Amino acid sequence: MSGATSSFTVHEESFKDILGSTPKLECLLENQVYPFAHEAGVFIPEDNTLFITSNQFPDPLNGEKNIQISKVTFAGGSVTCEKIQTEHVPMANGGVNYQSGILFCAQGTKSSPGGLAFMSSSPPYQSSMLLTDFYGRHFNSVNDVVVHSDTSLWFTDPNYGSEQGIRPRPVLPNQVYRYDAKSKAVRAMADGFGRPNGICFGPDEKILYITDTDWIHGDGTTDLTRASTIYAFDIVAYSGQPFLINRRLFAFAAVGVPDGIKCDIDGNVYSGCGDGINVWSRGGVLLGTTVVEGGVANFCFGRRRAFHPKRKQIVACTARRTCQRRASQNLMESERYCMTCRDAPVS
Repeated sequence: MSGATSSFTVHEESFKDILGSTPKLECLLENQVYPFAHEAGVFIPEDNTLFITSNQFPDPLNGEKNIQISKVTFAGGSVTCEKIQTEHVPMANGGVNYQSGILFCAQGTKSSPGGLAFMSSSPPYQSSMLLTDFYGRHFNSVNDVVVHSDTSLWFTDPNYGSEQGIRPRPVLPNQVYRYDAKSKAVRAMADGFGRPNGICFGPDEKILYITDTDWIHGDGTTDLTRASTIYAFDIVAYSGQPFLINRRLFAFAAVGVPDGIKCDIDGNVYSGCGDGINVWSRGGVLLGTTVVEGGVANFCFGRRRAFHPKRKQIVACTARRTCQRRASQNLMESERYCMTCRDAPVS
């Protein structure tokens, strides 16, 4: 079955169960000065706030490339946005809830290495780098991160930063890593990607999904024959340590690339693509799309909605139910989820 409305395309009847009877897409906030809403999308339920990162834009003072972290507050029917200044998160990109704060992917600069950075979610927004290298070799430009219930941190590290001129020449392959915050051990978990990007666990943490956005490179060039793909891996234990096995092509994006990725409590897989948020069943069948003009880079589930940063807008989608993974918890949310839109080149 296939059908479309102005904001939603239905390929399978089960997508209607996800959307509910009255789904709605609305613009919550807009900024025409710079692309303030691009990546991250970290919802803090305790104070009903959302942290986002901008796309790269020239600093008005020195003309150098810059990325701005912002805090969006939802209160009393109003939406406000505040620029956040913090010292130790160079060129922030993806992020996730972590230890009562936010774990950001810091892409780094030509003079400062990137890695995983922790920032408090409340003033004065103190921050610190947790990890910058793989046993002496600096990461390329860490892109997205997810937290396992065992407290380990899994993240992707494509070479977009070098291609975009913000990082030195890569000294590591395009890989996926696991960081044990307790033992400080870092392991390379998966390779063979063009550009590993989004990452998420299935609801039971037995499957890891990783997106490959090789279709577009950091200089903005595209090639329809390169990967625009979601891969699935089974997580198994050998000698007391996790390994990824049974790599398989889970889904291929028809429009653009699958960037940020999340699962709901039923195991459905959501990814920001060139036409909006695509939703696949846990068996890899495309159920439908929340259509967003310009596409979606990343998104997060929130309280009664989902938020999509969309370059110069934040768009919210109201649906029946979703699930937000916050550290080791699965938080049930009724109605609504949120997205972000792409501002090429991808990051």
